[in-house]
Amino acid sequence: MKIEDKKIVSFHYTLTNEAGDKLDASHDRNEPMSYQHGAGNIIPGLEKAMAGKEAGASFQVVVPPEEAYGERREANVQRLPLKKLGVKPQQLQPGMILNLQTNQGPAQVTVLKVGRFNVDVDANHPLAGQPLHFDVEVIEVRDPEAEEAAETDAAGDSD
Repeated sequence: MKIEDKKIVSFHYTLTNEAGDKLDASHDRNEPMSYQHGAGNIIPGLEKAMAGKEAGASFQVVVPPEEAYGERREANVQRLPLKKLGVKPQQLQPGMILNLQTNQGPAQVTVLKVGRFNVDVDANHPLAGQPLHFDVEVIEVRDPEAEEAAETDAAGDSD
C-alpha cells in the first residue's frame, strides 16, 4: 500500500542538522511516529517526500527551511520589559522556553539574554532557517480505522 492522502503512516526517523549533529530520533523513544498523510501534521517537505513510499522503504531527504520551519526572521527577536512579563530576572536563564500571550495568540519564545529590566527573546522556531536532514524508515501504511476517519471528518479535513 502506497502513502497517499488519508492513509495512516508510521515511520522511524533520525533528524540531523547540516553539521551531522543528531537533533531528534524516534528510536530514542522506542516508538515510531504516526501521522495521517495529507492532514498537515508533519512539516510539508517531509510529507511531500513520504508520498508514494510503501512500508519497508528507507530513504534520506534534506528538507529546506521554507518546507520545514521557515526562514529565521530577525523581527521575531525582541526586547521585552520584565515588569510586563511579571517575572524577576533571577527566574530566567538564557535558553529557557517561555509561553507568552501575544496579540496574535499564544507564542513560545526562547530567552536569549536577561538584563535587570528587560529580557531578549526569540520567537523563531529553534530549527527555523536550517535545512533538516531526515533518515526515514517507513514501518506501516494503512487505512484509517473508523474512529480515526470520524475524527478527520469532524475536523473538516475530509473531502
